[in-house]
Formats: sequence, structure tokens, C-alpha cells
Amino acid sequence: MSKIISIANQKGGVGKTTTAINLSASVAAAENRTLLIDIDPQANSTSGLGLEGKDKSIYEVLVGAEEIQNCISTTYMPYLDILPSTINLVGAEVELVNIDNREKLLQNSLETIRDNYDFIFLDCPPSLSILTLNALTASDSVLIPVQCEYFALEGLGQLLNTINIVKKHFNPELVIEGVLLTMFDTRLRLSNQVADEVKKYFGEKVFNTIIHRNVRISESPSYGKPVILYDAVSTGAQNYIGLATELMKRNNIKTSGDNGSSE
Repeated sequence: MSKIISIANQKGGVGKTTTAINLSASVAAAENRTLLIDIDPQANSTSGLGLEGKDKSIYEVLVGAEEIQNCISTTYMPYLDILPSTINLVGAEVELVNIDNREKLLQNSLETIRDNYDFIFLDCPPSLSILTLNALTASDSVLIPVQCEYFALEGLGQLLNTINIVKKHFNPELVIEGVLLTMFDTRLRLSNQVADEVKKYFGEKVFNTIIHRNVRISESPSYGKPVILYDAVSTGAQNYIGLATELMKRNNIKTSGDNGSSE
């Protein structure tokens, strides 16, 4: 059965979508069957994998217009599929308001296809909305990107409170998969100070892998590619490959460095 991981932080600009795209691609590159679900109305994960303009999306799944398997698209990467987003998702909040158990719509749909994948990642919107609530209710764990900049911990208390509410009312098994430090600049003392503060706050939950500021990471979405396909030897690509390896080891999945095999 697959591991379902939400990538969430209601603060914008923390590297959430960048992480969703590049972690998914790096896990898929290790030959794990991977699905990326873009549940953000901005649809940046969708365009970042070159899949704009799809007729069927997560919106149709949530409003009950389509079965989830009919809305999933393959990508040019083996082992990587995507359930794309669309701007129509903006209206989903209003349309879902009177639906019973609306927090579990995505969870119910995922149960029908989760055995087809090893990992399912959800790129959440930068808000604590019904869309994020659906993602957290459907997930086994949450990966929280935190940028190494001033106010890094601002709003995290609210996110942790939301996670606790979801655990209490909808998904008691939900845990924090890990906290990921992003946008780390080795030239800035502030980056090290923030990293220390985050580690003090979250302890062993913080991933050893740190995502450094890297121009290749910023450039790759405009080409509709994850950074490992855009520039595989770049610092950004190597950071996300390292993160994928660490994530797989945490979940007891063999990586290419273990006896020369992947699974």
C-alpha cells in the first residue's frame, strides 16, 4: 500500500510546490510508482511538469463529476503520474460547502487507486482551506517546508494546530513526516540561525537534507521540467535526490545505494 504525504505550509513562498515537483520526480527516478496530486488552484505543480490545459483535473474528482482514475495523467517521466489542478478549483470551496463529509472526498477517491502507487504526494494550497483539510484527512503524514529566512516559524503554530484538529476529528493516524529546510544560503548567517531555530523546535523531525538556493531550481519550471531533468548535476538536483533517498530510507524502501537495487 502506498504512503500518502501532504506537502503543506499555509505560508506562501516556502518552496512547497518546488518540493512537490522535485521530490516526486526524484522518488520516481528511483523506480517507485509515484503520483503527484496538485490540489492548489494556482496549478503550479501542473504547469511545472508541462501539463497545462488538461480537461480533467482534481476539481472534477472533488465535485463528483469524474472518477479519479479518469483524471490522472502520465508524464514524460517513467513511474511519475499527476492528478492535475485547474483554476476552477477556486470555486470548489463554495460548491462543497453543503456536501456531507466534504473533508473526506479526496480520501474516499484515493482508496480506489492507492494500491497502484508506492508514493502519493499532495501539493497543498498556501492556506488552511477545505482543500488542505481534504489533503490532510487523506494523508498518512505531512512534510512541512520551512524557508531559511526571517519569520520562518511564523504561522507554523497555526499549521500544527490544524494538524491536531485533523487528527482529533478526521484522521487520528496523521503524523509529521518531517520538516524540510529550504532556500538555504550558505553566505548568510541568518540561514544558519533559522536552521538552528527550526532544529531546536522540531528536533529529529527535521530532515538532514537541506535545499540550498539554486538558480537551476528556479529556472526548471519555466521549461516544464523537474530540476533532475533540467540539470541533473546542479546543486538543486542533488539536494532533491538526497531528500528522496532520505525519505525512502525513513520508510524502509531500498534505494540505489542499497545493494545496487531500487524498489
